[in-house]
Amino acid sequence: MTSTIPQTTVINIRPIQYRDLEDIARLAGEEVGAAESSNVVDLGQQLRQLRRWYGVLKCVSWFPNPLRSFFCAYVAEQNNQLRGLIQVSPFNRTRSTWRIDRVMVDRAADAMPSEIGSQLLRHCFQAIWEARTWLVEVNVNDKATLALYRQNGFQTLAHITYWTISPEILQVLAQREPDLPNLLPVSNADACLLYQLDTQSMPSFVRQVYDRHIADFKTSLMKAIGSGMTRWFRKTDLANGYVFESQRKAAIGYFQLQLCRDGSQPHTAQLTVHPAYTWLYPELLTQMARVTQEVPAPLQLTSTDYQPEREFSNGCRALLLICSATCRDRVSSSGKFIDSAYSSNSALLPSIAGLGEKVDGRRV
Repeated sequence: MTSTIPQTTVINIRPIQYRDLEDIARLAGEEVGAAESSNVVDLGQQLRQLRRWYGVLKCVSWFPNPLRSFFCAYVAEQNNQLRGLIQVSPFNRTRSTWRIDRVMVDRAADAMPSEIGSQLLRHCFQAIWEARTWLVEVNVNDKATLALYRQNGFQTLAHITYWTISPEILQVLAQREPDLPNLLPVSNADACLLYQLDTQSMPSFVRQVYDRHIADFKTSLMKAIGSGMTRWFRKTDLANGYVFESQRKAAIGYFQLQLCRDGSQPHTAQLTVHPAYTWLYPELLTQMARVTQEVPAPLQLTSTDYQPEREFSNGCRALLLICSATCRDRVSSSGKFIDSAYSSNSALLPSIAGLGEKVDGRRV
């Protein structure tokens, strides 16, 4: 009696090429069919831009510039068929922390989806040598994806909450005049103030992982050109500002808005408030509501705060996972949870209709 030993599935990991775009669009279509996601919609926009400007982007990727990592991706091939994709991007200016934007796997592949996903992750860990830490955001209810990242050394860093405010509520908020006497526009001269606000609004261990510096809050000429081209492609405008406290000579609140010009997509916002000035939440929210009145659309809000007593705590959650470069070759099946005192707000998950409406998130 002879026994047949199963052959190990050979999966080839390589950088993305132009001929892969059609197969990637097919994978994205399957993801949309499985679960509607703003990430997948954003991927479709990136693929259209990549088709049009692939030659130019390929040339500019040979030297340091803001567009160098516009679409940094690797694909998994099996029997000359594209079976998976991973897209990554640098999280900070020094490129010491990188972010996994998405991982997509063909469910019809011979190999298990977790096997392909693990090989894609480990290839990035080895290929991008400058990355000391990796970050990824995962839906708290997506058990399979959470298991994939934990098996590859990721641990839980924070809980993130996402909110969507309807145009009707924004219109009501905009009727009030915000009490912001020292609301100033943002420039490179304010980078030090914004850096101090960022460090004071998060726990020390999160600050160490993000590894941001003053340079991360400055906009170089090349970055301004790259951001302008991106906004032109996506038909968006940028509005931002910060609140200056004259006695302490410090920034105590900051907001940034990405405004959709035609209202086809929701406006997106990031909000940061100093822990000692929580009264700024309604004032800054009113200011953002007034800015969005020219083009009525829902507002998706992200708040980068980590204390439960904040105005936007509890709600639909995602997990922010972290993988240190020191554990690249270590497999871990358990994740460490951040204490609930460091829950925060953000907005990547499905939208929540209405301001103040909370959806209880389940802890894994």
